[in-house]
Amino acid sequence: MRTSLSVALSTVLLVLLAVLVPLSALAAWVDLEIDNTDRYVAAVEPLASDPDVQAIVAGLITDEAMKQIDAGPLQDTVRGFLYEAVQSFATTDAFRTAWNAANRTAHQAVTAALNGNTGEAVTIDLAPVSEQVKHNLLDSGVPLADRIPVQHTEITLISADRADQLRHTFRLLRAGSIWPAVGTVLFALASVALAAVRGLPGRRGAALSALTATALVGLGFALGALVLRALIAIARNRVLAGVPGSDHDAAAAVYDALTASLRTTVWVILGAGLAVALCAMVARVWAGRGSAVRA
Repeated sequence: MRTSLSVALSTVLLVLLAVLVPLSALAAWVDLEIDNTDRYVAAVEPLASDPDVQAIVAGLITDEAMKQIDAGPLQDTVRGFLYEAVQSFATTDAFRTAWNAANRTAHQAVTAALNGNTGEAVTIDLAPVSEQVKHNLLDSGVPLADRIPVQHTEITLISADRADQLRHTFRLLRAGSIWPAVGTVLFALASVALAAVRGLPGRRGAALSALTATALVGLGFALGALVLRALIAIARNRVLAGVPGSDHDAAAAVYDALTASLRTTVWVILGAGLAVALCAMVARVWAGRGSAVRA
């Protein structure tokens, strides 16, 4: 009877931690990164040096410019020349500054969409980048640079229907802030303390019960980390499924940049959980053998 109860309680503990750990990590991520403009911009800033992102931005700006240019039979030649000029600019510090400005504005769109203030898609408006490109190419004397339009040229990050689906989830996570993480840690500590109090009789029995509970807590955290990793992958597929094909690679790069800290959290929690579980189990076996020898 006692064994069956122990197995049931152990299962409940593992399941609860498998739910609480990813919930805590996601709520803290929304609070500390997604809702914080500076951290949001810092997360996507390295993408300015990503060749794929540079190529996508150069292509979008060039396409908009070519809508204003009629070069007749030389249309493809002019497009290639202008594309190379824009892509060359994309390797400069000025481009990185413009990219950060665009993403600082984009963060407002992200928070507005997730707060339910708009039913529109979440996008990055490349107007600040286009404006900087135009000024740079004009200063360099590049022909036809004056034809580059400074207008809304957007990369879709989250489609309108996906934004609507995510809104309720993000509201709940935002409301939780860091408190789910605090609660998860307190729950783990309380589980170990309760095991020590209500475990095997005697001081040594209490220690053995506490070590067993500690091992279960470690395994629960590791399991929760795996669940979090699965959720990140599932969310990535769902979000990108609604993004237009021309924007897919750029949106994927932004998604991966924003969730980089979450993926790091997965490995930290997984490693720490397994280490705690292993140490507790080794200590439990060692303590059990010590008791047997003295008996």
